Amino acid sequence: MEKTILVVDDDRDIVRLITESLKFEQFNVIQAYSGKESLYILKENKIDFVVLDIMMPEKDGLEVCREIRSKHNIPILLLSARNRDMDKIIGLEIGADDYMTKPFSIQELTSRIKAHFRKMERLYQEWNNLRQEKDLSIQTSSSPLVLNDKTFEALLNNQKLELSTKEFQILSFLKNNPNSVLTREQIYDNVWGDEYGDLNTVTVHIKNIRKKLGRQYDFIKTIWGIGYKYIEGNI
Repeated sequence: MEKTILVVDDDRDIVRLITESLKFEQFNVIQAYSGKESLYILKENKIDFVVLDIMMPEKDGLEVCREIRSKHNIPILLLSARNRDMDKIIGLEIGADDYMTKPFSIQELTSRIKAHFRKMERLYQEWNNLRQEKDLSIQTSSSPLVLNDKTFEALLNNQKLELSTKEFQILSFLKNNPNSVLTREQIYDNVWGDEYGDLNTVTVHIKNIRKKLGRQYDFIKTIWGIGYKYIEGNI
């Protein structure tokens, strides 16, 4: 099925270059030149991925990212002319899935997007296989946290838990490997696969997951110097 990507940037030349590259890879592309326009397009169209510039007039990319994440579970890649770690951390904390600084390689941007969809296809296949192998009673046990790997929906005590795509993937990977210490490298390889990125991304996403789970459900334990462990006991 053809994927639709929304490209948002007030620089029309950049939008044109990204559009040409993505169309060459057989993606459907919708263009927007402001934050307000992008939010309107999202209301009217099914979007599978968003490439979003941060530095835009009126409504900047960070504000748009927050609004998208509050209503949609769509992967978001931020573009920024500022190469500062703090900007990257802020972007990831408000719900972005990836981040690139300008000037960037158009080939790398396209590769990251393609890698995302390849990873999602592999995960769907792996999770379908797991569902066939696992007893349904195990998946619907007494755990207060229930993850639906098909719909990417998470329920905590029967209340919907709003997670980004990457947050859901990380939590699912941890929950499917209970009581096992997983390194940041293992988590990154499982969730991002062959995408380009930074291991600190894992730390930021886990911080967001913990915040959404709340202190009462401290399922994710930090194993200092190694990684993380998922434990549901002693809650």
